Amino acid sequence: MAALPERKIEIVRTLVETAPDKVVAGLHAALADTGADSALGSVRRLVETEVRDRRLRNMVLQPIAPMCVGDGSDPRCLIFPARALGLIWRGLKATAADEVAEAALALTDFRPDDSSPEPFDTLSQIVAYGVRHGQVSEFVQAAELCDRARPGGAEQLAACLDLGAVVRRATLRLPEWIAHSGEETTASARLAYKDAVALADDAGPRFFEMLTAQMAHPWMVLRVISAVMDKPTERYLADSEMAGFGERVMQEIDDALHAIGHLDLDGGPAAAVAAGKLVEGVTLKTAEIEDCVDLGPEHGWGGRIAKHKKTLASVVEARLRDADKYATQALPTQAAKLARIRRTVPRLTVPPDEKTVSRALMLLTFAQEIRSSANYGGFAAVRGKMLEKLGDLLDHYVEEVLDYLKTGDVEDEAIAQAFLGVAAQFALLVRGEKAADLVRRRAAAAGHPDLPMAAHG
Repeated sequence: MAALPERKIEIVRTLVETAPDKVVAGLHAALADTGADSALGSVRRLVETEVRDRRLRNMVLQPIAPMCVGDGSDPRCLIFPARALGLIWRGLKATAADEVAEAALALTDFRPDDSSPEPFDTLSQIVAYGVRHGQVSEFVQAAELCDRARPGGAEQLAACLDLGAVVRRATLRLPEWIAHSGEETTASARLAYKDAVALADDAGPRFFEMLTAQMAHPWMVLRVISAVMDKPTERYLADSEMAGFGERVMQEIDDALHAIGHLDLDGGPAAAVAAGKLVEGVTLKTAEIEDCVDLGPEHGWGGRIAKHKKTLASVVEARLRDADKYATQALPTQAAKLARIRRTVPRLTVPPDEKTVSRALMLLTFAQEIRSSANYGGFAAVRGKMLEKLGDLLDHYVEEVLDYLKTGDVEDEAIAQAFLGVAAQFALLVRGEKAADLVRRRAAAAGHPDLPMAAHG
């Protein structure tokens, strides 16, 4: 098959060079089995070249690469436009080709704990100079992008590059600083901080911003700040130049609580999972602040944390009550027709209400997602009682419907099947797969193998 013409290859080249790293990685994986002589062989070679180039770029610019996100204008944290990363890399290759080649050679057998990062640090300094002095068009464009994103953005980018060598070394120690506390890890964190502020008096917050960008969970930077500052009191931290890091986490908690309280009941399982993750995030971040800062009992950050805990328990318990309400409504009952029998029986005269069932499933999914956060969040008891109550309701409801099916005392068997299908889905979320499977098998044994299967997962 003929290869793509050069004109189309150039179009693909432009698209690949401007695509995010994840997209390029996906293309690389998708083309892995493409033959060299096929029509896409040239595209595969182009993508492989781009992957190698980005690996080198991300190593050289590692201290700032994760800070280049979106348009770079987020007021809550220090970031730069994503386009700036590609521009400064192109400018670097144009002005320091020999140094880039040396760095590429060093990368072939680079070992983080053994090899010298000097070739990469040298290139970081070249970029810092280029951004400040604007002698190359790519550096000028990158600087302009940063300045448009935030006042003084170009100088902040250059200042971050000044810290590149310190942050590169510190990044290697981050897993230790986050996972372990002790004199040795505390001493190394303080030493890295001392190296940073030795370069510039105002480098402290910038140093922690750069570390934050390297973390999968940015709020964990509080552990490093706490180690450097020897678990500061809330007043000391709030009055320091590091106050913004604590305030940022507090604001994230406030935003999450608002989102949980305004959960869209028609958002489906995806919204429920997202809300469950928000609950987990609130509990983790709250615990982090309590562990890393010496809080007061009633005022300041201590008072806000106490309020956060109460609000979280309140909004989650409200959602759990909603789950109980909608699940009960989704399995409607009526008073038994027999005289002197005071009990309710399933109402099987109309099909299940889809909206009510959907909301119940959404809220029960939310209840499942918060199981690991329930104890710390203070709503474990409410969650447990709700699930126990619904479990008993399901037992009774399923027994009654199966009895109707076995005796033929039901007007429309399709409606009965539909409600058992709903009960099976609820059982999956309330008691697990075995309970849901039991409902399905018992219905089949009653002579209705076409019962809708519950959703898995």
